[in-house]
Amino acid sequence: MNRLSPQDATFYYRDEEGSTTHLGSLLVLERSATHLEYHRLLATVESRLGSVPRYRQRVREVTLGLGRPVWVDDNDFDITYHVRRSALPTPGTDDQLHDLVARLMSRPLDRHRPLWEMYLVEGLADNRMAVLTKTHRALVDGRDALEINQVIVDDEPVHPETPQDLWLPDAEPSSGALVVGAIADVVTRPWELVETVRSAPVARVASAPVATVTSVVAGSLRRIGSVMQLATDSAPDSPLNGATTGTRRFTVASIPAVRCLQIARAHDCAVNDVVLAAIAGALRRWLLSRDLAVDAHATVRVMVPLSAYVAGGEAGSTRSDELRSDAEWMAEGLRGFVTDLPVGEPNPTVRLSQIAHLTERHSHSSRRVSMGTRAWLPELTVAATQRVGPATFHAMSSRAAASMSGRSFNVPISIARGPGAPQYLAGNRITEIYPVPALVPQRALAIGLNSYNGEVFFAFNADRDIMWDLGAMTEFLAESFDELPVTTR
Repeated sequence: MNRLSPQDATFYYRDEEGSTTHLGSLLVLERSATHLEYHRLLATVESRLGSVPRYRQRVREVTLGLGRPVWVDDNDFDITYHVRRSALPTPGTDDQLHDLVARLMSRPLDRHRPLWEMYLVEGLADNRMAVLTKTHRALVDGRDALEINQVIVDDEPVHPETPQDLWLPDAEPSSGALVVGAIADVVTRPWELVETVRSAPVARVASAPVATVTSVVAGSLRRIGSVMQLATDSAPDSPLNGATTGTRRFTVASIPAVRCLQIARAHDCAVNDVVLAAIAGALRRWLLSRDLAVDAHATVRVMVPLSAYVAGGEAGSTRSDELRSDAEWMAEGLRGFVTDLPVGEPNPTVRLSQIAHLTERHSHSSRRVSMGTRAWLPELTVAATQRVGPATFHAMSSRAAASMSGRSFNVPISIARGPGAPQYLAGNRITEIYPVPALVPQRALAIGLNSYNGEVFFAFNADRDIMWDLGAMTEFLAESFDELPVTTR
């Protein structure tokens, strides 16, 4: 049986704690002469579901919580339930679009159906439309399941013909078969029941046979902690951490990629150093806007997932040919780099220098060497262009961040390198691509960014109650970039 992995099961059960674990992507498109009608989007998605079979599967739980839930084909699968349409009051503004994204991402998914939704958003000003995907974090693991945006977009405006997808669901296993399978798993892999008991809500396992659970737990070793645990001390106290809710705020920003590259060349650092320095400046402004005391040594600890490395690259290089290099995907053991952003430093040039020093030191550390000999975070990182797209990488980054324990960081940041040329959805040119990163429990903010077609697109997803002023982050980021000089004296 195709069971959820222990980590997927944890994500699945976490919804019951009032914290949604959805992630997504927002595509903004130009309307072509034959603009994207709902029925055309529906046909495009349906024709490509064969490439992401898990998007037609739902989660089936095992009686008494005796085993991890399993993926089963949805015999009542209805594509029109998952692909929906919405509209803004014409002419819809970007702020209205972002508010809609926040509301849609706040709503829980139907756990009796495949765990995803897609929205065609019409009415956007300037002859534009948008497509929002919303996917449960348990659904995308980068190996057995990719994020659906990776398979519905094309490199050319001509919509390619795809073979007819004749899908017939497999018969769903009976409750008895699930229990028998779970017992067999306990006999051969007893530690998996330990993980299931740890992941599932208390109410789910309270009725399980006490003797069975106790004997298995007592006879099993607790699994070694996540490979993501790189920080040994707690993150600094921050208003960015606290009890989070299920409601969201969402906003975006963009900057020309060439400007990031010019700043990096002027200061002899990596483009990712520039990006992190700009985020540090934006977070500094946000803290000051809250009338919080920010002393010279104040920091915000961020976790940046590492997944891919440019073949033959050198740490800190800004060569343009490396910006086009393919990357290698580490399918197993996704790791993360934890560093402190110096938000207390008022001088932007010093701030950038400090961050560049930290990343350079990390690239030569013994921990980094044990991960291989390739460069730390290739310029505008990330996903292998053929195997894993930016949307899938952001999903994997979210999973990596959720693997970190306790207060080991304040904010997760995922950086993905997208295509350098325009992409198309059903013949309509995509002008902007934004991730919608999932929030991690006890963190009020998640930041994701893509490079795409000469621009770097930033997305901020936040808890609605804690970061009620998230809209100011766009201006704060622009100011932070403006104060980083593109030339040195």
